[in-house]
Parts: sequence; C-alpha cells; structure tokens
Amino acid sequence: MAKISLLLIICSILVGMSSAQSLSANFYSSSCPNVLSVIKTAVDSAVTKEARMGASLLRLHFHDCFVNGCDASVLLDDTSNFTGEKTANPNSGSLRGFDVIDTIKTKVEASCAGVVSCADILAVAARDSVVKLGGPSWTVLLGRRDSTTASLSAANNNIPAPTLNLSGLISSFSTKGLTAREMVALSGGHTIGQARCTTFRNRLYNEANINASFATSVKANCPQSGGNNNLSPLDTSPTSFDNVYFKNLQIQKGLLHSDQQLFSGGSTHSIVNTYSSNSATFFTDFKNAMVKMGNLSPLTGTSGQIRKNCRKTN
Repeated sequence: MAKISLLLIICSILVGMSSAQSLSANFYSSSCPNVLSVIKTAVDSAVTKEARMGASLLRLHFHDCFVNGCDASVLLDDTSNFTGEKTANPNSGSLRGFDVIDTIKTKVEASCAGVVSCADILAVAARDSVVKLGGPSWTVLLGRRDSTTASLSAANNNIPAPTLNLSGLISSFSTKGLTAREMVALSGGHTIGQARCTTFRNRLYNEANINASFATSVKANCPQSGGNNNLSPLDTSPTSFDNVYFKNLQIQKGLLHSDQQLFSGGSTHSIVNTYSSNSATFFTDFKNAMVKMGNLSPLTGTSGQIRKNCRKTN
C-alpha cells in the first residue's frame, strides 16, 4: 500500500509539473480578459505611426526567445551590478521598440496589475505586428513568466548572425529544436523592416551572387566606409508582410549574406521556390514556426516573476 501511495504522489507531482509547463491560449481569460485587445490597440497605433516598428517588435520577440527561452530577458536594462543583453553585438544600436513595450505594459497594468508577463506581451505584440502589416494571424499560447536575469554572453553566442552560411544557420536553429524548413520560414520575417549598412556592407562590396543593379542602388546609401547606421529595406516591400522576400532571393536581391544563403545552391532552394510561388504555404509555415519558437523554454508556474516594469526585476 505504501508503495502504491508513493507512486500516486509521484504521478500527481509529475502531472502538476507538466501542467505548469504548458502554455494556454486562455491563460488570462479570467484574470485579465481584455489583455489581447489592449495589446492589439497599442501595437496597431505604434505601427500606424511608424510601419518599421512592426518589424522591430517581431525582432524583439525573436531575440528574446533565442537567448535562454522566451522570458523577456532582452528587456532588462543594465544596472550598476548587472549587465543585460541590450549591449550584445546583435542588439546594440539596432534592437528597438522598448518604448512601445513600456507603453503596452503601462496600459496592461492599468487593466489588471501584476498579472500579465512582459514575455507574453512580447509574444502577442509580435503576432499583432505581423497581422497589422498584412501577414497571417495565429493563436499565441500564454502563461510565460519573466526572468530575473539575462545573459550577455548567450545573446552574443545564440542569436544567428547575418554573416552565417547556410550550414551555420541550420545548426543555429537546430540547436533550438527548429528544422531547416522552419528556419527558412522564420527568415521570411525579413519581408518587413530594414537593416543597417554595417550588417550587409561586406556582401555588397565583396560577394558575386548579388544582382548588379540592386547592388549599385544599395551602395548609394551604404558607402564602403562610414554610414554604418544607414538603413536599407530587407526586401522591396518592407512595410508589407508578403512573400516578396523569397522572390528577391531568386534573383539575387537578398540584402544580408544570411538571406541569400537560403538560395545559393544549397539544400533550402526548394523551400524558397515553394514560398515564392505560394504565399499561403509560407504564411502557414511561418505562423506554425512562430508558435513553436514562442514555446522555447518558457518560465512557468512559480518560476520567474511577473515584472511590474519590463526593464527591471521587481
């Protein structure tokens, strides 16, 4: 009997652990029923004001999830005894949208204080940004909690660099449990937004697999020296979430080295061709990959906290 009782206790603990670790679409249905509409209204307003902000909010979520999971660690400011992720090479001088997240958090706190995590706000804001710019919608699973720490070294090492070759990209995403197809779909997020000259200058001046007229036009805004922060669109319709990014790759108009690697004689050619010819397939794969990425190592249950201010721990 004692063994049976012990077994039942262990089973109940395991069940409790598994339920604590699972996210749910209805997590805030009773504790903060208006949260999705509050976030959507704020995101719509921010993206209407500046279309590029949609890409910035999507990127914030991505850069959060790839560093020790989707836990809002990317939002933490440095303090006198703590160095966060904002000054990491992939983030410094380029990650943006923190003020929009602050605005959303303030509005959410006014609706239901101390209930909704910054990590969940990032996940929902990314989805709403894509939708606002004409992309697909998906059900965001909720229930993440916020980290109380961040990792500068993990941000430097885990976020895929724009200089990566195809094998490096596949490996980087594989480390997070994402397939090559999911990597290509998520790379399609580059159908919106802009990049800084410093991230694509080497490709522009030193690579052969680039459309000549495209290179000439981009060089006008990205000289061989200086102008590091000058911006160029990641595809030819940077404020519309569509499949033009993949069409651009087919004619060697990928802006970043890592972009063009998806269509440079490697194993992902056929995926690019599929997405280029069928935007519905791209949209479906993109949203499924976003849900999977959003599930990366979330803090749940009693782990982490619900930050009152997304920039600092409670």
